[in-house]
Amino acid sequence: MPDFTIRSFNDFKTYCSQGTNQIQSKIIGIPGESYELFYLHQMTNKDILHRDILHPLLELGGGFGPDELLSYLPVGAGKKICEWGEIPSLLLAGWVYVHPAGFEKGVILQADQIPGRSLTSAENESQIFGPQVSFAESIDQNMALIRSIINDPLLKTELFTIGTQTKTRTIMCYMEGLNNNAYVAMVRTRLSNLKTDGILDSGMLAKMLEDNPDSIFPMYFLTERPDRTVGSLLEGKVIVLVGGSPRVMIGPSTFIDFFKAEEDRYVHWQMSAFVFTLRMLAVFFSMLLTPLYVAALTFHYEMIPSALLDPLSTSRAKVPFPPLFEALLLEFIIELLREAGARLPTKVGQTMGIVGGIVIGQAAVQAGFTSNLLIMIVALGALASFTSPGYMMGTAVRILRFPMIMIAGFWGGIGIVTAASFLLIHLLRLTSLGTPYLKPFYPFDNSEFTELFIRRPYGKFMDNLVKTFSFQARKKKGVNSETPDNGQNIDLFEQFQEEN
Repeated sequence: MPDFTIRSFNDFKTYCSQGTNQIQSKIIGIPGESYELFYLHQMTNKDILHRDILHPLLELGGGFGPDELLSYLPVGAGKKICEWGEIPSLLLAGWVYVHPAGFEKGVILQADQIPGRSLTSAENESQIFGPQVSFAESIDQNMALIRSIINDPLLKTELFTIGTQTKTRTIMCYMEGLNNNAYVAMVRTRLSNLKTDGILDSGMLAKMLEDNPDSIFPMYFLTERPDRTVGSLLEGKVIVLVGGSPRVMIGPSTFIDFFKAEEDRYVHWQMSAFVFTLRMLAVFFSMLLTPLYVAALTFHYEMIPSALLDPLSTSRAKVPFPPLFEALLLEFIIELLREAGARLPTKVGQTMGIVGGIVIGQAAVQAGFTSNLLIMIVALGALASFTSPGYMMGTAVRILRFPMIMIAGFWGGIGIVTAASFLLIHLLRLTSLGTPYLKPFYPFDNSEFTELFIRRPYGKFMDNLVKTFSFQARKKKGVNSETPDNGQNIDLFEQFQEEN
């Protein structure tokens, strides 16, 4: 925004003449019947500027006002200027201002060209089955991907502008009629009341909209997959797209949602149930395996099987450190390798992670810094933490492993049970858009709990959607809410679609 108030065309020209703004101006036409154009060349599409604005203005000639320009110029979006203060922000976004000579105000035309990359496959949420395309940084492109899958007028969108400096475009999407009015109203209120200088990514916005911002556990699922986004919309959830971010925010998201892969929808329920159970067990392995090792060697030798005592004592004979320090040292090395591999280029990072892990692990055992058994336990815990489809949840589990190891080293098994109890209490108190975080475990929902492992056929799932829309149609018409047969369901559903 300018550092002075713009009240007239002369003030606006003075603002544009400042070199720091880099706004260019161009006059076309004869004196007295000319048009003066203002635009930011880095953000303006040159083809639109020359083909749809400059050439038509030269053919049109002078003497035409804002109404005639909007009718004649073949530009998709444009409007007359009401306040001078709104022009600078639009110019910086790539619009073009056309001021006809002899008129007080002109028109602003959309000719922006936002830099962006083409669509690629998902990098952080890879899967074998299903669509492979992922979101990009363009919010319009991301919205087009969602619209290409859901071709239904019941998909509603609301636009917000967040950030006094960045003015980031944010779109809230939801499916109307899926009993999600409370979620929609809550997200709408939080977005409307949000005051900040700027938003750079959906992760920043998610932290500002969380019910419990001080918790280490994520409250919203951030996904780069359009199929997961559409599936969440059909389940009645609300999504938020942020301009410049390749990830979409989904809410409400429960603890279980972070261990569901979209690939589970595309395989038989037996396969998805097995893999889902494996992911849930991996959480406990990742968080408790190393602490149990430390507690057993420090306080509870009776827990170790007799057949394991001899090789374990032989392996630890040369280790000069206590189990607590030994475990923390190895966990720190694993996290160091993971962070270094993530920051290096892809090929170099993979090679460094594999070679570094083998070399450092073998050297640590030969030097007597650690035992073979602990290396295997730490490696299993690290692998288990990567089974979560949600990166944020995997990171939270890895961080919690460190305080659990320290508690196990100081208080043993009693400390592990106490820490796990406090962690469970914390999870029970968390909510996401008012929804309990541990749903369907708390409050317990038998049908949802069963469907985690035994998924219903998709035909029944679609029947439930038809019943939901039919109920909305009957409610609108004042018809009795008793469930009719399938033929009536389909008729009411089609009638409800036609009316909307």
